[in-house]
Formats: sequence, structure tokens, C-alpha cells
Amino acid sequence: MINVSDIKEHMEVVGSDGEHVGKVDHVLGGEIELSKLDLGAGFKHHLIPVTWVDHVDKHVHLNVTKEAAKAQWREKH
Repeated sequence: MINVSDIKEHMEVVGSDGEHVGKVDHVLGGEIELSKLDLGAGFKHHLIPVTWVDHVDKHVHLNVTKEAAKAQWREKH
């Protein structure tokens, strides 16, 4: 079980393929908001569900690939 409090600001988020998805801006309830000041995020805030998190160490590791995450993330307006 993931402890959401382990997810900290500025942690790198990586896909299950080891590829860079973005950096954590902050956690909003059941979603992680990725920093917009990141080339991987296209300089826009994106939201991904906490349910995609497989485990947390010095990075936030997702249970989906970078491409799957980018295809399904939600853009914050």
C-alpha cells in the first residue's frame, strides 16, 4: 500500500519503463500534480491519479509506462 505522505514536492516521477514522466508539484487528494516547469510535462500542469503509483523510494515509480501516463494524464486548466 502506498503512503501518499511519502510523495514529496520535486520528486522525479518515472514510468514503469524507467522513463521520466515529470516532477511532483504537490499531491491534491487522490491525484499528483506534476510541475509545469518540466520539459517532460510540456510546461503545463498535469494530474495523474495516485492509483498509478507502484512504489516510492527516492523517485515516484508508476505502474504504467511513460507513454501510457502521457496518453491518459489530465491537463489542469
